[in-house]
Amino acid sequence: MVQSAPKLLTVDEFITYYGDSDCNELIDGELIKMEPTGPHEQVSALIGRKLNVEIDRQDATYFIPHRCLIKLLGTETAFRPDVIVLDQTRLINEPLWQHQPVITSGNSIKLIAEVVSTNWQNDYARKVEDYALLGVPEYWIVDSLGIGGREYIGKPKQPTVTISTLVEDEYQKQLFQNNDQLVSSIFPNLQLTARQIFVASQSVGM
Repeated sequence: MVQSAPKLLTVDEFITYYGDSDCNELIDGELIKMEPTGPHEQVSALIGRKLNVEIDRQDATYFIPHRCLIKLLGTETAFRPDVIVLDQTRLINEPLWQHQPVITSGNSIKLIAEVVSTNWQNDYARKVEDYALLGVPEYWIVDSLGIGGREYIGKPKQPTVTISTLVEDEYQKQLFQNNDQLVSSIFPNLQLTARQIFVASQSVGM
């Protein structure tokens, strides 16, 4: 028996049928199942909480939406970041925002953080390229389990936070491990170490 290839989706179809779900994103028309674990959510929550403190401290016009898709124009791709910081003053230029939490322009985005899971290749390779082309100023890859390839996090592999800062049209990457203090161009006064993030993924005994 010959198994038929799965049907590819357009971005508009994906938004219609899966836009309200937090468990899927679309890459080149292919539906990608996201399977976040409890520790994954703990890390995402910590990052969001720490960045919200900095947003308040700076009295910035930024916010972190609960749900948001990034639609890459001219493609059949829509990413669903774990954490995304938006500039609300730029949303007036977003054609879909008033009706759907969908972003199409890198000008609306200040920072994206992806927490690495089993599909780590997308976070380290595909999204780096696409977010740079989109013009996202800062992109974090948070690898609490140290499962990324050695070409990305070094040898021996260990838990790593990679912060990529956009310089012209390419990302300049810096790796943070152990007690390294994270360095953010968007939040220069951020007080957060790599270890604090990794500890957040661990269960605390009662």
